[in-house]
Order: sequence, then structure tokens, then C-alpha cells
Amino acid sequence: MTSSAIKQPEPIPIVACTISRDVQNFDLLIEDMETALGETWGDLGFAEALAFFNQPEAESLEFVAIAIDETDEDDLVMLGEIIVLASKQGIKVILIAEDVSPAVLHQLLRHGADEFVPYPLPEGELQAAIDRLRNAPAPVQLATSSTPAALEKPTEGDAVILGVQGLSGGTGATTLAVNLAWELANVEKTNPPRVCLLDFSLQFGSVSTYLDLPRREVVFEMWSDTEVLDDDIFRQALVSFDDKLWVLTAPSDILPLDMITSEDVNKVLALARKHFDYVIVDMPGTLVQWTESVLNAAHIYFATLELDMRSAQNTLRVKRALLSEDLPVEKLRYCLNRAPKFTDLSGKSRVRRLAESLEINIELQLPDGGRAVCQSSDHGLPLASSAAKNPLRREIAKLARSLHDLGKSDVEAA
Repeated sequence: MTSSAIKQPEPIPIVACTISRDVQNFDLLIEDMETALGETWGDLGFAEALAFFNQPEAESLEFVAIAIDETDEDDLVMLGEIIVLASKQGIKVILIAEDVSPAVLHQLLRHGADEFVPYPLPEGELQAAIDRLRNAPAPVQLATSSTPAALEKPTEGDAVILGVQGLSGGTGATTLAVNLAWELANVEKTNPPRVCLLDFSLQFGSVSTYLDLPRREVVFEMWSDTEVLDDDIFRQALVSFDDKLWVLTAPSDILPLDMITSEDVNKVLALARKHFDYVIVDMPGTLVQWTESVLNAAHIYFATLELDMRSAQNTLRVKRALLSEDLPVEKLRYCLNRAPKFTDLSGKSRVRRLAESLEINIELQLPDGGRAVCQSSDHGLPLASSAAKNPLRREIAKLARSLHDLGKSDVEAA
């Protein structure tokens, strides 16, 4: 009998992998993996993991253990991609972290990590996490994976579109857009409206930062080829915040504002109107060709300004630009950010003189929310979650309630 006839032993399938910059930095993890799995596990680097998940050998993986420390925080985007890709392949993720900031942990868990274990590993904690993953009930399969429930029930296509644009930098346009969207999503307890927030600031859009949401490559792909844009592609581009608000973030890379056209914007707005009751559009600070599309589609177009010369000059310039193009300037609702307090009579007088000199009506005066506004944005939370009694939050909540009541009265009248 020749040696070629001797049956070779079957290779032992790999059921788990560690993923790290250097697994030797996590010697306790090596010991616990050997104790729990024997020789049925392997080790991968960050870049290797992304390639390995698409290989046939990855089909036997039950879970991966991603081990990171503070030096890996610069690779946050790649770590998020690893977690998302593993989840798509049905591979569970255990996150093992040492000296990593809470904000980074929070973001990685939002990407889809299933378990978190601190390092150095507590006695028996890795085995307990593995047992929890193996004993977890099978998830209920939806009609389309990770599909927003709101997208399964099309509306009549008559959603209220609200545009928000700052007339100068730092006037709180994104703060207003994010918090108004969240307040509308929670305006009713029993039958809340479906709300979508679109970040159209392709270069420096910060909605994802304000809500601690990942910027996904599919957003760039969506804008790159809107000819094939449909419900499925649109729903894949959306991410949810607390399962109540659906967000189209800005792309992960800075893109030229003229990359998209009016036709692209109209198509996205049409899909959003099809599936949601309210669509809030956070606009870039620059007027572009497709600003006209949003302005024409919007029921109300909020323009934020402050009590200073730059806002006054920019307001006049915007008015002239819109009037020269015969655009609906009457849709603009001017919102004064950091408005003077009720007892500040001098400030109130300045507001009145500003409105008279610009020949505008300042319909909304938003109080100064103070440091709580910046802290809320840094923590990726709406004001309602981090500072519910903040005066700015209360004013935006009143605005949301009045908009919703006005919409309901219009429906009842019809």
C-alpha cells in the first residue's frame, strides 16, 4: 500500500478567533481561549480579519474576540467595519477592552458587538460570555435584515419636510435639526409619528456625532449612483437612534457639494416622504444648486441666525439671492439662537431693531442652552435625554408640539 493511500486526518475546524493588533499584549486572553476552546481557535490582525470573513474557512466561526486597548482608538473606523462585517456573517462578537474610553466602547457596542468583557479578564468571565452567546435564543428574522420598521409601512407620500440651514457658522442649525427630529419622534406616546433626519452637509455634517451614530460607506454608494436608488438601498443607508429616529448620516469622507444634483436630492426626498411622517433636512451652510430642490419641497425652511452683524449681513444676502431666482422666500422661518432673556429689555429692543432693519419676522427665539448643549452633543445624546429641563430643550419641544398639532388640525380639516 502506497503512502498516498493513507487517509489524512481531517483538519480541526476553527470555531473562534481573537482579533487584535498583537495578541501577545493580551496574555490572559490567550490562556482563557486555550482553556475554553483548546486548539479550535486562531488569531488575526485587524486588516486580516476583514479579508478572512469572506473566506470559506470563516463559515465555521461561532464568535470572534476583539481585544483592544487605548492605542487602538485611532483605528475606530476599521474596528467598526470588522464588527459590522462579522454581524452580517452571523458571527458573534465579544469586545475585550483595556483602558478604552466609555465613548469608544459605546460606539463599538452600537456597531453590533454582542458582549463586553474588561481586561484584565475577571476569573471565568470569558467562558461565561461564550456560554451566553451559545445559549442565546435565535433572533426573530424580519422580512429584510436590519430594515427599519417604519419603511415597511409606506405613507401616502405627504410627509412634512422641514429644512434647517444656518445663515452663519455656529448659529445652532444642526442642534435645532437633531433635537427637533427627536422631539417629533417622541411627541406622542401611543402613536408616535415616523421621523427621518437627513444630513445633507456632505463635507462637515455632524448629525452622526450629535447622535453617536456610525458613518457608513453605503451612504457614499447611495449618492454615487442614484439611478438605481430604490427602497432597499435607501433603507440600508439609514441608521436608527434608539429605534425611534431614522437618520441618513453624512458620508464618512469629505465630498464636494456639487457631487450630487437636484435630481439626486429630489429622489432621496421622495423616498423619505414615502416612508415617514416628518422629514428634517440639515442643510450645509453653503447655498448650492440643489438648495432650490429642498426649499421647494419643504413646508417650512428654518434659517438660524444670531444677534450680530455677520448674521444680519448674511440674511440680507440670502434674501436677495432667493428673490433674484424667484424662489419661495416666504417659506423661511427665522430662528434667533441665544436670544436675550425675557427680562433683558435692552436685548429685546435690539432684536426688534434687527427684524425691522432686515424686514423679516423673527418667529422663533431660542434661549441659550449653555454648556449643556455642547456636553449633550459630545456625548451623542439629544437634550431631552441629557438635560431635559434645559431651556433650549423646552423651547424646541414646544416647537415640535405646535408643528405636530398644526399638522393634525390640517388633516382633520381636510
